[in-house]
Amino acid sequence: MSLIKKGNPLYSIAHFKCPRCHEGDLFETSTFSFQKPFEMPQQCSHCRQSYWPEPGFYYGAMFLSYIFTGFFCLGFVAIVHWVLGLSLFASFGLLLFVLAILFVFFFRFARVIWIHINVRYDPSKSKSA
Repeated sequence: MSLIKKGNPLYSIAHFKCPRCHEGDLFETSTFSFQKPFEMPQQCSHCRQSYWPEPGFYYGAMFLSYIFTGFFCLGFVAIVHWVLGLSLFASFGLLLFVLAILFVFFFRFARVIWIHINVRYDPSKSKSA
């Protein structure tokens, strides 16, 4: 039994699903795919919610991504440097390696959060609410 069920925004955010129906995928490929990592369909395949409501819609997601990445970097370097005892140079080197892998995740996560701030769940649009 899952704690996060359809109808809860956390379900849709965690699974990168459409905020209106929680059915359609927000991205064309899986989360850690480096093949077409930034491609989003124009609309939901299930409820036809537009993923691009206006030009420049995801401009605000850039700020969210900056915040997520900044706090992640601070926490990562602090843990690696102080807890694991690596040098500062090694900590930042490891950080750059990890960020190269997680960049697509942070990009997508910021977009998912941004569209969920602006579009609400509608149970009538979901086939199995």
